[in-house]
Amino acid sequence: MAGQSKIPQATAKRLPLYYRFLNNLHLKGKTRVSSKELSDAVKVDSATIRRDFSYFGALGKKGYGYNVEYLLGFFRKTLDQDETTSVALIGVGNLGTAFLHYNFTKNNNTKIEMAFDADPNKIGDEIGGVPVYHIDELEERLNDVQAAILTVPGSVAQSITERLVDSGITGILNFTPARISVPDQIRVHHIDLSVELQSLVYFMKHYPLED
Repeated sequence: MAGQSKIPQATAKRLPLYYRFLNNLHLKGKTRVSSKELSDAVKVDSATIRRDFSYFGALGKKGYGYNVEYLLGFFRKTLDQDETTSVALIGVGNLGTAFLHYNFTKNNNTKIEMAFDADPNKIGDEIGGVPVYHIDELEERLNDVQAAILTVPGSVAQSITERLVDSGITGILNFTPARISVPDQIRVHHIDLSVELQSLVYFMKHYPLED
């Protein structure tokens, strides 16, 4: 999001949620939406939504709500939706294969272009239209790829990460349990599914939602 460096990270993380909902409204032919409607849909309170939007200027009018087409165009530009980011997937196991079949079909600006694995039985295959290459070809294939999804065993996560960084990758979505180390200019988002599930169960037991 070039030029939006002063936006709080928490706000930046919510922008894709807003964009997806607005896109769905636009496809249904809806022309305007209130902050309450947005709140109910994305499960973010109205005050937070208004504060998030305030970072971008006056996007709505009191008593009218927000113009869906205008907001959609604004967030498309903000999220660089008109520019596709090429992604590589490293590790074609069960989780990696699921990603290849899904390939972020609801995101206009991200696409998995290639995958890598060490299993000779998978090399040369196409999964979801994505070619699978041997991990030894990593450096020569990653020419125009900016981001990588890491779904390899934790024991090799750091060594693979160092190869990705050396190949020019600047963003990594890490699904391994390993806490990988990278230079300061590389962004890593860690997603540990077992931790997320533990957290969910804890909140289910100790913070039940009201009916």
